[in-house]
Parts: sequence; C-alpha cells; structure tokens
Amino acid sequence: MNITEQDLFGITSVTVPKTQGIKYAGSKLKLLGHILALASEVPSRTVLDGFSGTTRVSQAFAKSGYSVTCSDISEWSEIFGRCYLQAGDACKYHELIQHLNSCPPKDGWFTECYGGIPDDGNPGNPKRPWQVHNTRKLDAIREEIDMLSLSDTEKSVALTSLILALDKVDNTLGHFTSYLKKWSARSYNNLQLQVPDIGVYTEQHTVTRGDIFDVLPRVRADLSYFDPPYGSNNEKMPPSRVRYAAYYHIWKTIILNDQPGVFGSANRREDSRDHVSGSVFEEFRKNDNGKFFAVTALGEMLRQVDTEFIILSYSSGGRATAEELYSEIDTVGNLRKVVEIDYQRNVMADMRWTNEWVKGNGQKNTEFLFLIEKL
Repeated sequence: MNITEQDLFGITSVTVPKTQGIKYAGSKLKLLGHILALASEVPSRTVLDGFSGTTRVSQAFAKSGYSVTCSDISEWSEIFGRCYLQAGDACKYHELIQHLNSCPPKDGWFTECYGGIPDDGNPGNPKRPWQVHNTRKLDAIREEIDMLSLSDTEKSVALTSLILALDKVDNTLGHFTSYLKKWSARSYNNLQLQVPDIGVYTEQHTVTRGDIFDVLPRVRADLSYFDPPYGSNNEKMPPSRVRYAAYYHIWKTIILNDQPGVFGSANRREDSRDHVSGSVFEEFRKNDNGKFFAVTALGEMLRQVDTEFIILSYSSGGRATAEELYSEIDTVGNLRKVVEIDYQRNVMADMRWTNEWVKGNGQKNTEFLFLIEKL
C-alpha cells in the first residue's frame, strides 16, 4: 500500500511505494520519501542507483515510474535487482516457491558451518546465525535450486525468497560478523519461503554488477543516486566493522553456493578478510597528500558520472568533513538543495558547513541528502 509523505520543508508531496528488503546497516528505507521528493524537483525519468544494496531505492524509483539502472558490486544485490525489477508477474513463481518449501530437510555444509543447537543453557554450544532445523531446510532448498533447470530470472526469485525467509528467522543484530549468545525469539520459527513482492512495470530496467568506476562509463541517465559505503570516522574501529563484504558474507555464499573456506568465530568467507575485500569508499587511510582515499574517490565518482543531476547520501559518521565534501561538490556543479535528517532529535536543522556535523557532539549520526546539478 502506498503512503504519502512531505519532504522536510513541507514543499513536495510524494507517494512512497512499498518496498521489500532484508535487515541492512545501510538501508535507506526511512529516506525514500525525501529521496523521491528531491528527484521530483528536477526533470528526470531515468535513474542510476549506483550502490543499490538491498535495492529499496531502486524499487521505489521503479514503482514511481522511473526507468532504473540498478548497480552494486555484490552478488546478492544483483540477484535482488533481477528479482524486483525484471521478474514480472509474481503469479508465475507460486508453484516454484511451493515446491521449494516442500523439500525434505537434510544435513549439509550450511548446517555444519551455520547451524546451532537451541540449548541456551549449554555454554559449549557455539553461537550461530540460525538454528539447525532452519539450516537443514536451507541445505535442502539451496541444493534443489541448483538441481532445477531454472532461468536466470527464476533463480533470482528463488534465491531472493530464500534470503528473505532466512532474514526472518536469524539470530543476529542484522549482520553476520557476530551472533547473539541467547537465541532470538524469531530463530525458533520455521523457515518458510514466500514469493517476493515483485513489481510489474511499463518501463524497462537494467541490472548490472561491478565496481562503480567500471559501471559509470556504460551508463547515461538523467539522475544518479549515490550512497557509497563510507568508512567510519572512528579511528579505533577495525576495518572489518565498516566493510559490507564482512557484514553480509553469508548472503554471497548462499548466492554462489560455493562452500568457501571460512575463518573466525563467525565463519566468515576467506575472501571477506580485511586485506582482500572492501571498497575504496570504505578506506580509512589517507593518501600522501593527507586526504582520505574515500573522499578523493567520492569526488572522482561525481566528476565521472554522466547525469545532469545527482542525489548524494552522506552520514555524519563518514570520513569527510563538511568542508571536504563541499569542496568536492563544488568542482562538479551547483548545490541546489540540502536535506538534513536528524533521527534522534526528529527536527529539521539548518545546514552548517562546519566540522560540528561530523563530530556530532555525542549525538547519533545525521543523514544528509545533497541535490547537485552538474555543470
């Protein structure tokens, strides 16, 4: 069901369509109304969502009538994009999902690595993201998906359905770098797949995967939306705590079903180690000129993108100071509007180009949306 929201300035009224996704540290679910409101203020019908993640923003643009190019570096985001933007009529997949739910449970690799015994009183049991009754279903369903002769689209729907179901019975705080010591109430529920909330569109949508700097030369759109995985400004925070390959390694494994080597108490994929994975936007170091690599990459991305307008998301917990961010924006175009969302105070605040918004004075992070018109 659609809902109607106004932007923070009370100027633009937009309809926010229903979207679907998993628990995600970078989710923009609460920002969708503000993003769509900014987009409605400029002439645009085609959109590049350059860091699509769970694809909620792409879904919202698509359901609002835009033609969307959905892109991300992760395998699971590509699968979500194919499912939500290209799968067509949901009725076509009821029989497939019903068949997968009927698969008899079996012990397999996922149960060995990620299945736990529901005995909170036994300290010898390792912490795991799911109880064994659900990983046994996971093992059976994931094997069956590969055994069936599915098209790419059908497989994307099946895998998206499986991930959504697993997200509802997990034993985590929303990521997979550590697991809850005491089993969550939802982890006792049974894994049950449902057909995802697939949209039927008149516009054509494109789904691609790759590093943003490889994708940009291939895409031309009216508007781009960027929400890079900014590195934390906490010098003491380990890199793995801000890298999405570490946060969501299990979803990659479920997509690939490649039974990778794992390490650590969370059984992370070997290729999610800090020295192997990570985006330049998550880089916490400075270059020889004393400038953060992440800030330099941000400016280069804004210069390379072939769109007339840009909406840029930024959190006050990121690496850039206000001055650095403004300097990068100033090299590519005119800053038409800034929206500041303070979830803790729940008020609109005037934009100030000072370092105070980075440090936060002990408050929670503030989200900013910048509407940029390229020169």
